Amino acid sequence: MTSAKIIYASITGNTEEIANKVKENLENAGVEVSIDEIDSAQPSDFDNFDIAIVATYTYGDGDLPDEAQDFYEELKEADLSDKKYGVLGSGDTSYGENFCKAVELFEEAFKAAGAAKAASGVKVEFAPDTEDDEKNIKKFVEEIIK
Repeated sequence: MTSAKIIYASITGNTEEIANKVKENLENAGVEVSIDEIDSAQPSDFDNFDIAIVATYTYGDGDLPDEAQDFYEELKEADLSDKKYGVLGSGDTSYGENFCKAVELFEEAFKAAGAAKAASGVKVEFAPDTEDDEKNIKKFVEEIIK
């Protein structure tokens, strides 16, 4: 059975909601899923899973959340060459080009760790409460389990 580990950072609950929607879609597709908050996680938590997923919010002008900093730095040094990955995030479009910048930063960290990108990053404004958000999350899950 395919397995996935979701690590998320959420301060308002929006990104936690995204992570839970991904979890639900994965489970509906027959994937075994484990989910944890980023401040209690290590990149080695991905070791026993086929798919590595990070859901994060972007803070300020394109910054990673404070609680994600250590995980991010350690992720860049990890060896995830046998993993597929995907990243999702929440943010505020009023930040323009820095909207959901943390998604891109985590994609770069996964690439540095040697993981293979299996799904396009998903960027959600605030909470995943639109029909488009639902479609994008569903498409993300379909891509990552191929």
